[in-house]
Amino acid sequence: MTAQMYSAEVPNSPDIPGEGKPRRSILCPEKLVQSYQSHKGTNQITTLYENFLEGVQRSEGGSFLGTRPIVDGVAKPYEWMSYTRVQERVTHFGAGLAHLGVTSQSNFGIFSINRAEWTMSELAGYMYNYKSVPLYDTLGVAAIEFIVNQTEMETIIASADKASILLHIKSSLPTLKNIVVMGAIDDALVAEGKELGVQIVVWTDVERNGREKPVPVNPPTADDIATICYTSGTTGVPKGAVLTHRNFVAALSSFQLLSKHQKFFIPSTADTHISYLPLAHVFERISQSIMISGAARIGYYQGDTLKLLDDVAVLQPTIFISVPRLFNRIYDKVLSGVKAKGGIAAFLFNRAYQAKKANMKRGTVEHPLWDRLVFGAIRARLGGKVKHIVSGSAPIAPDVIDFLRICFSADVYEGYGQTEQAAGLAISYRGDLTPGQVGPPQLCVEVKLRDIPSMNYTSQDKPFPRGEIMLRGYSVFTGYYKNPEQTAEVLDADGWASTGDVGQWDDRGRLVVIDRVKNIFKLAQGEYIAPEKIESALAKHYLVAQIFVYGHSLKSTLVAIVVPDAETLKTWANDNGLGNKSFEELCALPKVRETLLKELNAFGREVDLKGFEIPKNIHVTSEQFTIENDLLTPTFKLKRHTAKEKFNVEIERMYQEGN
Repeated sequence: MTAQMYSAEVPNSPDIPGEGKPRRSILCPEKLVQSYQSHKGTNQITTLYENFLEGVQRSEGGSFLGTRPIVDGVAKPYEWMSYTRVQERVTHFGAGLAHLGVTSQSNFGIFSINRAEWTMSELAGYMYNYKSVPLYDTLGVAAIEFIVNQTEMETIIASADKASILLHIKSSLPTLKNIVVMGAIDDALVAEGKELGVQIVVWTDVERNGREKPVPVNPPTADDIATICYTSGTTGVPKGAVLTHRNFVAALSSFQLLSKHQKFFIPSTADTHISYLPLAHVFERISQSIMISGAARIGYYQGDTLKLLDDVAVLQPTIFISVPRLFNRIYDKVLSGVKAKGGIAAFLFNRAYQAKKANMKRGTVEHPLWDRLVFGAIRARLGGKVKHIVSGSAPIAPDVIDFLRICFSADVYEGYGQTEQAAGLAISYRGDLTPGQVGPPQLCVEVKLRDIPSMNYTSQDKPFPRGEIMLRGYSVFTGYYKNPEQTAEVLDADGWASTGDVGQWDDRGRLVVIDRVKNIFKLAQGEYIAPEKIESALAKHYLVAQIFVYGHSLKSTLVAIVVPDAETLKTWANDNGLGNKSFEELCALPKVRETLLKELNAFGREVDLKGFEIPKNIHVTSEQFTIENDLLTPTFKLKRHTAKEKFNVEIERMYQEGN
């Protein structure tokens, strides 16, 4: 019997040297999707505004946005606004923004952690055809200045704490005129704004003004820009991915069609999603758009990730969308807890685990006895009602995917995508329990692999073709804002976008992400890492001559290979009673490694590296990186792939020591 294929080569596609044939999902071999039909079958959904109206109609007045009020420091039960109430408020708020001078296709900022006003502000943008530009402080203050100035932003919607940050740097933000504050504000903030020439207004006042002075809704077209989403740039300057309504709706339409084929889910009014992944990134925004399309409820976390599981226990979501870092934490806690208990509890868990693992080979994730007897308490960690789990933003280890399926008896999906295609590149299918793959291309794109000779990856590799993942289709962005040079590096004249990631097709036409080409990469929690920037910063330490920073995409921390500065290390050795040792002997000493690690940790913070950018373990070597040993290019740049291969044993050991 022939195994089911998940993708097929695009018919009549030309043979291009150095490239494999493009492939599409087996569900759409002839035509890519870009819109979807409303549930009543009366019209095609082509914009995010129409997607919102679809949710309002489907909801029949049901709950939409939920928030936990904090009273005397204690989080209370969720309070809900209905879809129809949110529609009213969004209409008024969008009109209020118009009175502040926001016009069709002009840019406005949103700067806050996830909360109901964030979503409502964006929905107002969709309704009145404004372009949202999210801001987030993990990029750093310099990046915020760059984004505000490049987009010539006049109005920013912000929480009170973020409003203070903006006022602090107002001298560097000449275009900023209005800050709309979510929640309560004090007189001091208003006074500070007035002194700096910035009007500070409360979100609800803008809403009231729009209610009293209505403005006609101004719906966007599919080709209008919905958002400019900034990501880290290779030079340290962020780059803004320009995403249209068509880009997002194409990805949404893929999920809709997958659902009709029982390969994914579209939520209903009975479903609940917890919103805690940053709304500044497209992963959470496409997730919310999926929830809206099916009129599901969205409940927000309190704002503290340490209290997330408490929020989850109260909300009891049926859909849990997260990143590998959290799933890894649950995995580690459960398995270490089982090990600590030992005895009959550990015996029962292991027996149940193996029984369900065997069941998965027969295509089922449920077991009537073990689910109740052993896994009920684990399911309760996510509220006890989760039916669908989606992991994205970074690769997840196959054994963790298996763990989630076994312990939660849920459909578990692994998605793969980037900002530049509205997170819509590939996703694994319901019922396919093979871990380690991200499924075929989404139904809105086609994907091909381009040879990377420098890394020995080719589309002719046996048994599986390998190469850089390239895609073309309706979810692919139009380019980087005011940056034609970087756009040209990523997007070619035929519409093919390069991802910087290395993939291979498996024997059934599913995509497996195996490596990366580009120097910016993600850790397991989804944080972007620019290793050259970190290496440049840490190499300034007086004890460091050369450094190679490495991050495994399934891990949440960085490690590094360090070549000490021979002269300054000798001085340190003399001061510490080790003057009789050679350079090679010093590099092998545990005390030198411990000292360097401690020094780099402190120094990293001094030079404003973030916690996740500082290596948590290092290996010290006396061997210089040179052109002769193939670790440097002729222009003295580090050959990252070669260095990774050379120090692979040390890298694996450093990560094992960290577990």
